[in-house]
Amino acid sequence: MNFLMALIALLAGLAIGKAWERYKLRGGKWIDRRRARESPHYILGLNFLVANQIDLAIEELSRAASLDSDALEVHMILGNLYREKGQVGKAITVHQSLLQRSSLSRLEHAYVLLCLGLDYKRGGFVDRALEAFNEVLRLDPKNEYALINLQKLHEEQHAWTDAYDTRQRLTKLAATDSQPQSQAILAFLENEIGLEAVRRKDYHEATRRFQAAIDLDPRAVPAYLNLGDVRMAQENEKGAAAIWDTLVQVAPDRAYLAFDRIEKLAVLSGNPERFTRLCQRLIGDNPQDWRARLALSRHLAASGRPQEALDLLFAALVQNPHALGIHQAIWRALGQLRHPASLVDRYGELTEHAVFYLDPHVCMRCRYRSTELLWQCPHCHDWNTFVEERIAPAQDATEVEV
Repeated sequence: MNFLMALIALLAGLAIGKAWERYKLRGGKWIDRRRARESPHYILGLNFLVANQIDLAIEELSRAASLDSDALEVHMILGNLYREKGQVGKAITVHQSLLQRSSLSRLEHAYVLLCLGLDYKRGGFVDRALEAFNEVLRLDPKNEYALINLQKLHEEQHAWTDAYDTRQRLTKLAATDSQPQSQAILAFLENEIGLEAVRRKDYHEATRRFQAAIDLDPRAVPAYLNLGDVRMAQENEKGAAAIWDTLVQVAPDRAYLAFDRIEKLAVLSGNPERFTRLCQRLIGDNPQDWRARLALSRHLAASGRPQEALDLLFAALVQNPHALGIHQAIWRALGQLRHPASLVDRYGELTEHAVFYLDPHVCMRCRYRSTELLWQCPHCHDWNTFVEERIAPAQDATEVEV
């Protein structure tokens, strides 16, 4: 009997708690806390939000909020929508007013502060945004959204060490399957800190940072490039060659980024054939590597071998008929050969349906376009998201195997 009475008391307590959670006494009347969320205006507002009809969403959610001024989540959404529309002042006013509520729980306080920090960030109030995100982390140390935005703010200010420390905190919270991505971002941040050391001519610190980046992510391509540059600045040509050779081995798809460096070093060391052999090896390993063909053709043309260069360029054109760099190199080679009619005709046949363009790259996250490979997107600020965009498949190779 005692057990039954205790169970009844427990169930009664839960029911009273649920009722207290849902209802509150205001002006002598019990008000349903969920009224705003259950109103048709709230549902319509969410539907408009999903359809990206922001103005209509704001209109309906404002009506829902008017049913209950204490509907915290509705007001938070409204503030966020104002921010997305660029009405930062309104967003700040909404979220600041929510912070004045004495009934906010610690977690609610943290999330309203997070929204306010995003308002400040959108408005360009960097110091206030930093203060808000740090306050969120004081209330909720594991708030990943605050950490991510704090990291981005530090990156925008080129405060690379602070960004690195923030990313380390995020890495400790990250799930196991996202650890490699966090390690890669840490590697890019190490590389940026290394570049700062290079500008100070602190080559010891720069070397340590670039090596740390490579240890974090063996495919941290810019770290290899920059570490080799440091070796060259220290007049350690063998060390630079070894580092760039390693880059070619671990990331052959990015080897072209080191071609100019490797070619220059080969010429300086009196062994230009070393660069020739490298390009030939890359072409042999990947017959679709048009960049290696282009680099080798330039090397041969500069050595007074335009006919061999042109053969390589025609082969590269089959793999990527749209790259402007290939076409420019072909015309230079044809000029050296005084434009033989048969070669000009062959070039015309290969390019009949080609569209010239400057090897564009596109961010996989936000679709930002760039004519060069960028390690960090200037639009969404994510790391290592650019891929080369091809307009159309290359035509089939028939007799070209160079």
